Amino acid sequence: MGAHGAARALPAAIEVAGLSKRVADASGELTILHSVDFTVQRAETLAIVGASGSGKSTLLGLLAGLDTPSGGRVVLDGADIYALDEDGRAQLRMAKLGFVFQSFQLLTHLTAVENVMLPLELRGEAQPREKAEAMLARVGLSSRLKHYPKYLSGGEQQRVALARAFVTQPPLLFADEPTGSLDAATGEAVIQLMFELNREHGSTLVLVTHDSSIAARCGRTITIAAGRLV
Repeated sequence: MGAHGAARALPAAIEVAGLSKRVADASGELTILHSVDFTVQRAETLAIVGASGSGKSTLLGLLAGLDTPSGGRVVLDGADIYALDEDGRAQLRMAKLGFVFQSFQLLTHLTAVENVMLPLELRGEAQPREKAEAMLARVGLSSRLKHYPKYLSGGEQQRVALARAFVTQPPLLFADEPTGSLDAATGEAVIQLMFELNREHGSTLVLVTHDSSIAARCGRTITIAAGRLV
């Protein structure tokens, strides 16, 4: 088999088949996602767009194994995540996934550098402090290493969150409305940085956004309306 054939044998980064999510509500059952199917190739950048309440964030949570579907499957880098138990999914996330949330999700009792060290320490990596400091330097926060989140601006907190997501060099990066709580100028700077880091690391990026200008920077866009792919 030549090099070309070997490359082709690698699984897609993400394969989604028949993914559905239903929840019980006062009127009976509410379907949030209806049998969604799509594939994302390695190093692709994909935007998931749609109106508020369309099911975008639910879909991203299911892709990350943070929630369980009512039907269908999600295969990340060749692993069927819902064939794993909760511990198995947590291990997979730790090994393969970086996540950036709208609300930053930094641990308030840890400094910026300690927040970025955490995923490295969980993986038992050598020299976590040096790697975390280098990553914070990369996002322009060398002077803020010892600051706790409450002493950082929103834009600085999101840059710490980006550093934490990228520091383990994960093959997959998910971002859920990463500029949703930032002003326009700060949001623009954070998005630019995210795409730069993504190019450097060659990871597969899946981004949930309602901002069409951000979506336009991705290689491909899928739109969700009322829980269905349009």
